[in-house]
Amino acid sequence: MSEAEASPAAEQERASDQTRRRFLTAATTGVSAVGMVGVAVPFMASWNPSEKAKAAGAPVKADISKIEPGQMVVVEWRGKPVYVLRRTAGQVADLPSLDGDLKDPNSNGADQPEYIQGSLRSLNDEYLVVVGLCTHLGCAPKFRPEVGAADLGGDEWLGGFFCPCHGSKFDLAGRVYKGVPASANLAVPPYSFEGDNVLVIGVDSEVA
Repeated sequence: MSEAEASPAAEQERASDQTRRRFLTAATTGVSAVGMVGVAVPFMASWNPSEKAKAAGAPVKADISKIEPGQMVVVEWRGKPVYVLRRTAGQVADLPSLDGDLKDPNSNGADQPEYIQGSLRSLNDEYLVVVGLCTHLGCAPKFRPEVGAADLGGDEWLGGFFCPCHGSKFDLAGRVYKGVPASANLAVPPYSFEGDNVLVIGVDSEVA
C-alpha cells in the first residue's frame, strides 16, 4: 500500500483514538453515578449493535429505568460520550431563571434537532440528553450538580456542567453561560424513547 493510500486510514484511526480518549475522560471525571455501561450491562449486551455498526453511526439503546432523579450516566454513541441526566423537579423549575446569565438561552444557534425546543432542551422534562463534549475545544465537562458551589459562583450556581480545561460552564439544560470560552450550547443528538424505559440515541423522535 502506498503512502498516499495509507494516510487517510491513519488519519481516521488517529481521529477515532482521540474521540475514544475524550469519551474515557468524560466517563471518569466527576460523573456522580455509575456509567451507563455498568448500570445496564444485560440490556446493552443484548441490544447494542456491533462495534463496526456503532462506528458507522448505528443507533444505541439504553435502559434508563434505574436512573434516579438527580443522577447522570454516560452512554457511548459514535465514539462520543452522551450524557443522560434525570433532572429533579427542582432542577427543571430553576432553569428559566438562568436565561439572563446565558449566551443563547433559547438555543437559536445550538446544534440540536428541530423537535428540541424551549429552555429545557428535551423531549421529556426529566431527561436531558446531550453530547458530553465542550463546544470550545472538545474537552469533557464535569457534572457539577451541587447548588452553591463556591468555585463556580456560589449562590448563583444552580448545578450544571463545568469544563476544567478552560473554565466553560453550562446549566442543567446544557446551555452555555456568558463570559466563558465556549460559544455554543452542548449539542443534542437525535434521540427518541421506546416506552418509558428505553432511550434510543441516533433515531429522531419523528421517525421512531
